[in-house]
Amino acid sequence: MEFIREFRIPEIVFGRLAIQQVGNCARRVGAEKVFLVTDPGIIKAGWIDVAVPQIKQAGIKFEIWHNLTPNPKDYEVEQATIAYKDSKCDSILAIGGGSPMDVAKAVAVMAAHPGTIHDYEGVDKITNPLPPMIMVPTTAGSGADITQFAIIADSRRQIKMSLISKSLIPDISITDPLILTTKDPELTANTGMDALAHAIEAYVSIAANFLTDSYALAAIKLISKYLSKSVSSKTNLKAKDAMAKASLLAAAACSNALIGAVHAMAHQIGGMFDLPHGKVNAVLLPYVMEYNLPACFERFAEIAKALGQPTQNRSLRESALSAVETVRTLAKEVGINQKFSDLGCNLTEDCLDILCREAANDAVLITNPKEAGPDEIRELFLRAI
Repeated sequence: MEFIREFRIPEIVFGRLAIQQVGNCARRVGAEKVFLVTDPGIIKAGWIDVAVPQIKQAGIKFEIWHNLTPNPKDYEVEQATIAYKDSKCDSILAIGGGSPMDVAKAVAVMAAHPGTIHDYEGVDKITNPLPPMIMVPTTAGSGADITQFAIIADSRRQIKMSLISKSLIPDISITDPLILTTKDPELTANTGMDALAHAIEAYVSIAANFLTDSYALAAIKLISKYLSKSVSSKTNLKAKDAMAKASLLAAAACSNALIGAVHAMAHQIGGMFDLPHGKVNAVLLPYVMEYNLPACFERFAEIAKALGQPTQNRSLRESALSAVETVRTLAKEVGINQKFSDLGCNLTEDCLDILCREAANDAVLITNPKEAGPDEIRELFLRAI
């Protein structure tokens, strides 16, 4: 029996110079004053200067907020929410990577609900309608402009909280590949590997379906072909277009099929050590793939094919293993080390106890194709040290 599936994505505006549509999009969602969440790097790169005239031209007022860090914290959400309410805004626009978009979503939650952001950790805790949200991603990888996830660091517990709700899917996503030309190679590599983790975890998820499968495989093919080229050159527009598309496709897949152990573990490492999320995913991905192989050899063989590996005259197991090695090779190719020790992580026994416990309780673990408890997660962390 085929289960009923839902597939939800925002309205998508895609193309070079698409950022110039922010004013029109804000007007279409009924905005009168937008709360623009961004970060200092985006301001420095000049993209806010591109967006603001379009907002003004549409006759819409705005307030800019940018006091956030790369792994956004609960207290930053609290500060941003106060600014949102004080500014009397009625809608939210994020221009940035995963951090500004996650903060924007969290502000939307707190604008419509009592308590603190901690009260909405987990699945389907959001009950009230949220303000309209428009997202302009500035990296090719986080996928927050498409997904039903918001990830916020709990500064007391030193973990990342996963907020999961269809309500967190933005109203409009605006993707402009030209923005990617201002990103440095390291960020391009980290976010590209994040997109690959989204696609692979979505494809092997126990909640995958024919729609998410098609999006995930298409993303894997694009990333395999174009990530290294995008990392190597800021001006390769064909590669930037391809990676922008891959990010969209992977995000659509993982938002609807959900993710798994890679992200459940990465959230904890990121919360404790404040490391780039995509880089942590890149380290963990091959180890988790190896762990999951016995549960879905066929799926990993298809991933190998999407990664450009020959599967003829190979056993299913050989093909599946080649997917793991190809991902390892790609990560090295774009300059990402394979061990946490290379990233300055000192995973002591006390650290591991916390990391394993919290990863086992992370809501995204539920759709991993092979069951994993604290002991199995500990073994995966130890392999990656």
